[in-house]
Amino acid sequence: MSSVKIFSGSASKYLSERIAASYGKPLGDVELQKFSDGELSPYFTESIRGHHVFLIQSTFPPADNIMELLLMIDAARRASAYKVTLVVPYFGYARQDRKDKPRVAIGAKMLANIFEAAGADRIVTCDLHAGQIQGFFNIPVDHMDASAIFVPYLQESITEDTIFASPDIGGSARARKYAKHFKVDMVVCDKQRKKANEVDAMQVIGDVDGRDVIIFDDLVDTAGTLCKAADMLKEKGAKSVRAIITHPVLSGNAYENIANSTLDELITTDTLPLKQKSDKIKVLSVADMFAKAIRKIHDNESISSLFI
Repeated sequence: MSSVKIFSGSASKYLSERIAASYGKPLGDVELQKFSDGELSPYFTESIRGHHVFLIQSTFPPADNIMELLLMIDAARRASAYKVTLVVPYFGYARQDRKDKPRVAIGAKMLANIFEAAGADRIVTCDLHAGQIQGFFNIPVDHMDASAIFVPYLQESITEDTIFASPDIGGSARARKYAKHFKVDMVVCDKQRKKANEVDAMQVIGDVDGRDVIIFDDLVDTAGTLCKAADMLKEKGAKSVRAIITHPVLSGNAYENIANSTLDELITTDTLPLKQKSDKIKVLSVADMFAKAIRKIHDNESISSLFI
């Protein structure tokens, strides 16, 4: 049976080191050469012939992160790796999952095509923006669920005053899943957008008076919607408002927005690196979850035990 070798792209090395440590194997050595014009050239400094290679890299901007991962796939293939499995904790471009207006790209499908063309055998990711993106691939997709991280964390803090919330209609299924597990009520924040990252209007569907609200979403970008939802929930009588977010994209004025908002706490994971520290942000690691997934995938075992 082939042995496992784990490698990391430069953007996700902080997380890859934790995954490798949890797996019990040192992170493999891969060098990234850069030409003076910015062209990338990664190469493995150890033999991977006949090995099951796991490449870890989240595909967040800049596009160099995606290009580096693609070149690593090609290098592994040309070095006679037995299999190449991508571990992409945050799958970028997932918000482009359909044509919501004429003459636009479906970025998530394009990225799936590119990974397959480069030679990936399987992809492991977490909390896709839209679950149907799994169908964009013609290779196996292991879609990990961050509820395995968040549910144990929340277990002791759920009270009779707790109520869950979705920041929009589209994310209501996610909040409902948690509400069903903990047997609590939920509300929905109905928002209308003029354009991306800009909310035109918002209203709460449900009663939050005197309740401790927990908002669930897959990612937070500029945090404008999240902070507006927190402010509105407080105005409606909520005692406290916390947010559970899988992917901390946190671009633009996100940190400033969170610091100045009535949001009490933002609980997130390390699928993406934080650009700065914040007293309101708590980070839980997905390293153990991905390490267990890597072991089960290599041993051809079911990963269903990793789900709640």
